[in-house]
Amino acid sequence: MKSSLIFCFWLLWSYPTSAQIDLSTQAFGAKSQGLGTVKLYHRDAWSLANNVGAMDRITESEIGIAVDQRFGIQELSTAALSGIFKTPKASFGFGIARFGGELFNQNRLELGLGTTRGILSFGLKVAWFQTHIEGFGIGNAFQFSLGGLAELGPKFFFGMQLTNINQAKISKYSYQSLPTLLQMGTTYLPSKNLEIHAELEKDLDNPPIFKFGLQYSLEKWVILRTGIHSYPTALNFGIGLQKKNYGLDYGYGQNTALGRTHHLTVFLKR
Repeated sequence: MKSSLIFCFWLLWSYPTSAQIDLSTQAFGAKSQGLGTVKLYHRDAWSLANNVGAMDRITESEIGIAVDQRFGIQELSTAALSGIFKTPKASFGFGIARFGGELFNQNRLELGLGTTRGILSFGLKVAWFQTHIEGFGIGNAFQFSLGGLAELGPKFFFGMQLTNINQAKISKYSYQSLPTLLQMGTTYLPSKNLEIHAELEKDLDNPPIFKFGLQYSLEKWVILRTGIHSYPTALNFGIGLQKKNYGLDYGYGQNTALGRTHHLTVFLKR
């Protein structure tokens, strides 16, 4: 029974969704998920995971907790905690996350540093990454990533992140590498209520993924989101509720072949 479950998991892993469910590259936070998994502009507790270069763009320290449930399969769930602490000269971040179940799971602990010089914010993070497969053992690796966010105008931003620049493998005994991912994209802010995001994501071993997301604020505390990404094609929706220094985000994704995903995030600002 165990071997059958592991085999089924690896069949799913071979389907072109690995960037969406792999712990080292997936989008974190229900805000990102509701926008079609765009990652690079968001300035919140999940900047450490999504784009460490945007981390210093937060206006105040923030902690977030996220839970993701994918395709009705418990073994594809993720739980994560992330925090960013703002200082006058730099921002410091930490994060922990776990993906999977008893037979297959991934765990990550990451630390990051971000700062801003003029129109450019940039950051560096290091992550300890552990993979456990029942019957095969445990692999450990360190993964390094770089990111940046440039303010090209009052309404136009360009972001980029390179994940796993050292091309770390699952373990020193394995030939299989963790995903090496290049992300780049733009954000346009035509008004104070509307955000438009477009991104390109490329894994060295997979075709590129194109993403597009829209966010509209109905009121100061109600935010609506939608987005789409390719390979595989999926349509996402989301809603955010925020009152002063705390809030909640929910994201929903629909993939025709695989099913539904649900994402919930709560956050607290200081």
